[in-house]
Amino acid sequence: MLVAAAVCPHPPLLFPELAGEAATELDGLRDACAVAVGGLREAGPEAVLVVGGATRAGAYGPHAAGSLAPWGADVLVGAGQPVLPLSLTAGRWLLDREGMAATAFHAVPFDASEEECARLGARLAEEHDRVALLVMADGSARLTEKSPGYLDPRALPYDAEIVEALGRGEVPELDRGQAEELWVQGRAALRVLAGAGGRLDGRVLYADAPYGVGYFVAALASRASTAP
Repeated sequence: MLVAAAVCPHPPLLFPELAGEAATELDGLRDACAVAVGGLREAGPEAVLVVGGATRAGAYGPHAAGSLAPWGADVLVGAGQPVLPLSLTAGRWLLDREGMAATAFHAVPFDASEEECARLGARLAEEHDRVALLVMADGSARLTEKSPGYLDPRALPYDAEIVEALGRGEVPELDRGQAEELWVQGRAALRVLAGAGGRLDGRVLYADAPYGVGYFVAALASRASTAP
C-alpha cells in the first residue's frame, strides 16, 4: 500500500557542485525537497522506492551509485560503479542528505506508455505493506524564451495542471505526445505515481521555473499513513 510520496525535480544544478557560485539560487528548491523527503520518513514506510525517468527501463538495488561526470563534475553519489541515471542519482542524493536509504531504484523510460506506467506503479505499491515513493520529475523546459526548448504557449498551462493536481494529492492525465513536444521529462514518473493508487492528501512546497524549466516539489501522504 502506498502511504506517502514526495515529488522532486532532478536538474543537474540541484547539486551545488555543479551550480558553482550560483548554488544559492536553488537553496529554496533544495530546502523544499528536504521537507518533502523528510515526510516519507514520518509516514513510517517499510520500503522507500525511488522512481525517475531515463532513456531506458532499469531496476537497481539499494547500494546503486550514480555519477555527475557526464555533466562536468567529478562527484560520485554512493559507492561503487555508477549505474544510476540522473533522475535516480538525484533521488539518492536527496535521501542521503536526510540520512535515509532507498530500498530500490526504478527507472522508467521517458516515453513509456500509460499502461507501462500504471503496471509499474501498481506493482511497486504491492511489494510491501507500507510503501513510500520518491518520484523524480521535471516539468516543461519550454516555459520562457530563455528556456532550453524556447517558449511554447502550451507549456505554462501544462505545468500548472500538474501543480494544481499535486496540491490535491492527485496526478493528472498527461498526454505522452504533448509531453515530448513540451520537453517534459517527468510525465512517465508521475504516471507511475498515479498507478500506485491510494487516497492521498497533497501539499505543494515549491513551484517555479528559475531557468525556464518547471520545477515543483510536493509532499503527499495517506490519511492512514501514521506509523503503527
